[in-house]
Amino acid sequence: MRIFVTGASGWIGSAVVTELLGASHEVVGLARSDESAERLEAVGAIVQRGDLDDPEGLARAAGDSEGVIHLAFQHASGGNFAAAGAADRRAVEVMGAALAESDRPFVIASAMIGLSSGRAATENDGLVASPAVRANPAGRRAATALLALSLRGIGVRSSVLRFARAVHGEGDHGFMATLVGIARERGVAAYVGDGSSRWSAVDRSDAARLARLAVEGAPAGSVLHAVGDEGVPFREIAEAMGRQLGIPTTSLAPEDAPEHFGFMAQFIALDSPVTATITRELLGWEPSGPGLLEDLDQAHYYRSA
Repeated sequence: MRIFVTGASGWIGSAVVTELLGASHEVVGLARSDESAERLEAVGAIVQRGDLDDPEGLARAAGDSEGVIHLAFQHASGGNFAAAGAADRRAVEVMGAALAESDRPFVIASAMIGLSSGRAATENDGLVASPAVRANPAGRRAATALLALSLRGIGVRSSVLRFARAVHGEGDHGFMATLVGIARERGVAAYVGDGSSRWSAVDRSDAARLARLAVEGAPAGSVLHAVGDEGVPFREIAEAMGRQLGIPTTSLAPEDAPEHFGFMAQFIALDSPVTATITRELLGWEPSGPGLLEDLDQAHYYRSA
């Protein structure tokens, strides 16, 4: 298959590109910069120059493909989630229109935060955009995921791939790497309250393999969960970091979390375990990479920048 991938040069996207190429697919990767284009060319992908603010280019690339994996999101847009969410929705709209009446696959990335309360979320959660989600700029990505699922009504084999809160592995510069940096700077590995809040997690290679399986065979309207660890207590995450950094582990009162963790404080005590039972049964996907705690015991998270 000729597969168009947005976010192709990113940390997760680059793993997806490698996974697709290894399965003999032809990959066209979206690249905003010369550096990104060079990385894609080096691994054997075809480069499509542009970004999410180029609707004509997105539509053309999607129309010329046999399938699309949409991973790009403007996280670096100065914290303006409303603008990033609007750009994401426009991209889904134009690429979906280009794929209409073709039965070609369209896989889009989404997140899992806020899917359920007091229990582990499943793939059947989040299929209705609540008023709270619609009113929250950061939650508009979930509404765009619902738009993507609706594209099955115009002949698109659309599916939504929700990534665990922590996607981890060698080269990680996301949540786990940020938390290691905070612990090193503060001299203490902290958690909030009793540290029982649970984080879902998945190894990057497992997430990439699921993206390939999705574009190859996920039924129209599928919701998929890239989850290896359903819920790791944050206290255990902090203890792993403290052990490797040789610093103490301690509890923080909720009111002290923002000063310690900065923007990460809003996520630390959020208890949101997630299951992937339906995904595993639907696509035969079984995570085989290391779990989060095992990975946090590896040296790559603690090398000085």
